[in-house]
Amino acid sequence: MQASIFAERRQTPRAGPRPRLLVLNQYYWPGIEATAHLLTELCEGLADEYDVTVLTTGVNGAARPGRSRRNGVTIVRLASTTFERRRLSLRALNYVTYVVRAVGAGAASGRPDIVLCMTDPPFLGDAALLVARRFRVPLVVITQDVFPEIAVELGRLENRILVDLLRRAVRSYLQRADRIVAIGETMRRRLEEKGADPARVTVIPNWVDTTVLRPQARDNAWARANGLVERFVVMHSGNVGHAQDLESLVRAATFLRDLERLSIVVIGIGARHAELVALAARLETDRVLFLPYQRRESLPESLSSAGVHVVGLASGLAGFVVPSRMYGVLAVGRPVIVAADADSETALVAREGGCGLVVPPGRPELLAEPIRDAYEGRHALAAMGARARRYAVAETDRGVAVGRYRELLGEVRAARPPA
Repeated sequence: MQASIFAERRQTPRAGPRPRLLVLNQYYWPGIEATAHLLTELCEGLADEYDVTVLTTGVNGAARPGRSRRNGVTIVRLASTTFERRRLSLRALNYVTYVVRAVGAGAASGRPDIVLCMTDPPFLGDAALLVARRFRVPLVVITQDVFPEIAVELGRLENRILVDLLRRAVRSYLQRADRIVAIGETMRRRLEEKGADPARVTVIPNWVDTTVLRPQARDNAWARANGLVERFVVMHSGNVGHAQDLESLVRAATFLRDLERLSIVVIGIGARHAELVALAARLETDRVLFLPYQRRESLPESLSSAGVHVVGLASGLAGFVVPSRMYGVLAVGRPVIVAADADSETALVAREGGCGLVVPPGRPELLAEPIRDAYEGRHALAAMGARARRYAVAETDRGVAVGRYRELLGEVRAARPPA
């Protein structure tokens, strides 16, 4: 429904000049990164009302530097480096070359009415602030995670001097941006603790397209192709990195060896993938199946093939990052077991929506208990799944989110009329 509305709006543009929206983010279509997909849907959803230009990078093997247009959005791909992201030094080089070129391209562009950026890279807000101040226009920053705290909590960043510099850089744009978007209530509190003015912080959760991600039968073509028919599937689908605490899920399998029809399916890749595959082999947990990322068109069936999903978040990360993959699970009407701190956004959604169970992170023996209960029919999974679907449609649908961004941008324009 929403997709058809967007298409209809783009076919009948409004008369007269439209306000110009200049968008900065390292990733955009056709990138597979979460911010690439989210930002693409947001920009295309706003393209009927705004003249949208995105400053982004090239994509190896898919999109080279240059200028193009897609679904009403002008895409300017800058000639920054696109090295493999696993090495921190090369990722930092990608960040720096993109930010430098983005500032130059933004400052040389025509005057926008609003500058908007996502925090990819994490300090991009400062670069976007330079561009916004160049034209004396408002800046809106969409915060996808709270940096550098998330890197510190995960042990990925330990240099105190660098941590302090990054904290100062992030605090600078948090205090000076016209509006900050947090993707969860817990994140809002984290940002306010870092210096953001509460009056300038708005909560807009990330989203999914619930017209595309719809509930499917558990016995579907994807399940049959992967040998999961007549199995009780417990699934993780998304990044296999440090924040997800998937070690607890793999270790939980050792407490569930007696469940003959159980399959724990981990879909995705990431920094800890090889380590977790080795751990599963070492523990001889033959219940665990690792699969690569699935094609986006397969997601309705792959996500629906599970009886229950596990959404993990390492201890101490509540509010620093929000695992938005949970929204896809809710959209296909499947319940979740949240292994995260009780004040995390995922735990709050599971309780508020009545669509999941919550256990502490890092405790595989406690995670195994609700998995066993679900397997043995002690939870009303169908009812929980129905509530999950209703919550997704009402709160985390693409159309809902785009509408909230339209309202926010309208408020920003009204508060600072064009010069």
